[in-house]
Amino acid sequence: MNFKIQDISSNWTLFLDRDGVINVEKNEDYVKTWEEFEFYTNSLLALPILANKFSTIVITTNQKGIGRGLMSETDLHDIHDNMLETITLHNGRIDHIFYCKDVDNNSPNRKPQPGMAFQAKEKFPHIDFSKSIMVGNRISDMEFGRNAGLHTVFVATTHPETSFPDPRIDYRFNDLLEFANSLLV
Repeated sequence: MNFKIQDISSNWTLFLDRDGVINVEKNEDYVKTWEEFEFYTNSLLALPILANKFSTIVITTNQKGIGRGLMSETDLHDIHDNMLETITLHNGRIDHIFYCKDVDNNSPNRKPQPGMAFQAKEKFPHIDFSKSIMVGNRISDMEFGRNAGLHTVFVATTHPETSFPDPRIDYRFNDLLEFANSLLV
C-alpha cells in the first residue's frame, strides 16, 4: 500500500487526528475546555498548506472523556468551535470533525476501528479511501488508517520512540508542518 508523496493531488482527502497532531496532547488526561486547548504553533503554519493541497480535510478524534463523564458534548463543541475559528483566521480549513465518545475500545467508531472513516464517506461521497491519508501520532491512528484502506503518516510529536519502518506507517515526520512542507517539494 506504499505510495509516494508526489502522488498526492487536489482530489485527495486528509484525515487528521486532533490531540498530539493539531494541539498539545495532555498526558494521561483530556483537553476538557477551550482554556486547556493549546495549538502546536507548527500546526497553525501547516494547515494553510494542507488546505491548498487537499480537497477535503476532516478530523477523526476519540473523545473518551465525554463517555467517562469528565466533560460534556457542549464542552467539546465549544473547543471545536474555537479551534475552527482560529484555524480559519490562520487561513487553514477543516471541513468536518468526527468524534467518538464511546468508552468501549471495541466500538465500531472508536479508532482503530474504521467507523469514523465510513461516517466521513457518507457525509462526503466523493472520498476515495485509496486517495486518502490518515495523519496521527499514535499506532491506533495508523491502524485506523489501515483498517479503512487509507495511506498513513505518523507524526512523532508525542511518541518519538515509535519504531520506523513499520508496516502500518507509510511515512514518518516530526510534526504536521514537516509533513505539509514535504508536499511542497
